[in-house]
Amino acid sequence: MASKALVGVSIILVVGVVIGLIAGVTRSGDGSEAQVSTTTRNVVAMCNSTDYKQQCVQSMSSVADNKNATVKDYIQAAIDYTITEVQEAMKKSQGLGKDGLNSTDKMGLEDCKDLLEYAIDELQASFSMVGDSKLHTLADREAELKNWLSAVISYQQTCLDGVEKADVKQELNNGLLNATELTSNALAIVSAMSEIMSSFNITSPINISATSRRLLESEGSKGEFPSWVSASDRKLLQTSTRMQPNAVVAKDGSGQYDTITAALAAYPKKHTGRYVIYVKAGVYDEYITVTKKQINVFVYGDGPDKTIVTGSKSYTGGVSTFRTAPFAVVGSGFMAKDMGFRNTAGPEGHQAVALRVQADRSSFYNCRMEAYQDTLYVQAHRQFYRNCVVMGTVDFIFGDATAVIQNSQLIVRKPMPKQQNMVTAHGRLDRRETTGLVIQNCKIIPDQALIPTKLETRSYLGRPWKPYSRTIIMESFIDEFIQPQGWMPWRDTLYLDTLDYREYSNRGPGAATDKRVTWKGYHVIKDTNEATQFTPGPFLQAADWLPATGVPNYLGFTNPKDML
Repeated sequence: MASKALVGVSIILVVGVVIGLIAGVTRSGDGSEAQVSTTTRNVVAMCNSTDYKQQCVQSMSSVADNKNATVKDYIQAAIDYTITEVQEAMKKSQGLGKDGLNSTDKMGLEDCKDLLEYAIDELQASFSMVGDSKLHTLADREAELKNWLSAVISYQQTCLDGVEKADVKQELNNGLLNATELTSNALAIVSAMSEIMSSFNITSPINISATSRRLLESEGSKGEFPSWVSASDRKLLQTSTRMQPNAVVAKDGSGQYDTITAALAAYPKKHTGRYVIYVKAGVYDEYITVTKKQINVFVYGDGPDKTIVTGSKSYTGGVSTFRTAPFAVVGSGFMAKDMGFRNTAGPEGHQAVALRVQADRSSFYNCRMEAYQDTLYVQAHRQFYRNCVVMGTVDFIFGDATAVIQNSQLIVRKPMPKQQNMVTAHGRLDRRETTGLVIQNCKIIPDQALIPTKLETRSYLGRPWKPYSRTIIMESFIDEFIQPQGWMPWRDTLYLDTLDYREYSNRGPGAATDKRVTWKGYHVIKDTNEATQFTPGPFLQAADWLPATGVPNYLGFTNPKDML
């Protein structure tokens, strides 16, 4: 009863604020009272689900006097206002800490510029998508909008995480506060699309894409492909034969380029379709970024132990975590096969990433990521990993992406003395973000060097990096070296009530759940319908894009014959 009363009070407060706001722009003229009534109801409908209602009302001031404003107009107004605030935050960030900063913090502020530019790009894409969508199909675009807005929140938080000097961090946080709250509001509005459209008396048709998705999930679980998948794209990751690449990289001079960086630099400005790079066997010591303009890049090698991208940058070496990865992917639609990614900084380097991925609809097949702390940085967007090996110690799979790791080996290494191992550290900041980490049909096992010391080195499935950290481990083999409680706190009782940790149908001596943590945010899944939502089909909207890559996959549950 108390919670309902609070909701009622919130609505009354919003109405009061909105009436005051609208009265300021409609003081006279026939019909102004009716206009106030209509626009008030509309703004209340838009802002009711948000956490920061005052900011929500303010963000819609540009359409507050338009009695003909539609749902699209209100959403676009909220997103446009958010863009302005992010742009302002970016300007402020570049004026901070001119003196007294160490090299890592300086890099962090430089990273902020890039990250907030990414945020602006995705907000602008969201603005355009809303504007280009027909009103009755807007709800069908909900998954894409939530994916982009979740990434914006991730970028904002990564910006903050990259700066440690207390006073500068506080200034940065103050500058980003409005932008972060407004992004949260935009995500809340999109998440409540059905209720909002109902308030506007709009009847949404059957969600055709969702219906198709369910059918495709059924097909995908049998290893089939829908008829619209191009044959050439389907074969890229399935075939063992060599396809014709756009660029060949070889250290021995037998290719067109001797570095991967040079091959990417040759990416044509108006290229369409896949841009295929074949990287011959060798160790490539270079720092590579697949930029946001380099979309649909496919990089394949001669095997994860033969074609290796390596680097040794680390946090203790004075480099921000964001920049330590020798291979970073931003451009959407990226694919990699038979590649190795390695950071050789060792456990003494602390944060030292081997692979950083923020590319939407990215996929990795038969790849190897090898480091110690922070090996695989699943930073943002939808990602899929299959038949891969990920090796590390502390938080070695971390980030705020919507990622599924399937049919892979997660190998826990021997850490530094007195360190503890955590396989995952997911970083969901807002409860409405669609992000999370799913580990499906994998093996969680110790490295040979860890086995003699596994009793004195405590190893866990994960810990909550941010308030709404979400990790699901399902249909996987868990070896006995994992502690019986399974999960470790980040600090004391921090986030234990808000995190979302689940286990489903795991096996192995470390999979028993009778001694698991008793946190409010942890539970064992017993209902198949509940587990289904975390399979790649619904969780990644994978039926819309993953089959076209040709990556072997299960869009639903694991085929029993393929249990690892």
